[in-house]
Amino acid sequence: EVQLVESGGDLVQPGGSLRLSCAASGFTFSSYDMSWVRQAPGKGLEWVSTITRLTWRTYYADSVKGRFTISRDDAKNTLYLRLDSLKTEDTAMYYCAFRDYRNIPNTPRGQGTLVTVSS
Repeated sequence: EVQLVESGGDLVQPGGSLRLSCAASGFTFSSYDMSWVRQAPGKGLEWVSTITRLTWRTYYADSVKGRFTISRDDAKNTLYLRLDSLKTEDTAMYYCAFRDYRNIPNTPRGQGTLVTVSS
């Protein structure tokens, strides 16, 4: 059974930074692409980023490109998302998603970690 547990969300001021983590278990982490998605208050799920298996190629939504960085540590079965230059519109629940969410939108996700950007 795929299990994903996110952490690292917090209240941060505009312009600030955070690093989110996702601990994965129940599958061979290194064999799968992984993604981050988010849901802002009152809105639908939005794909944020994907990192591929093996080559670790990265993809980003235009809204976060140049500010967010996805990475992974296959030895620790952990996915990361570094958030820099945060904006108020980045306020959302952030979810770790199994595989490439863009192709499999109903793929399993974790319970989420809340990022609030406010002064």
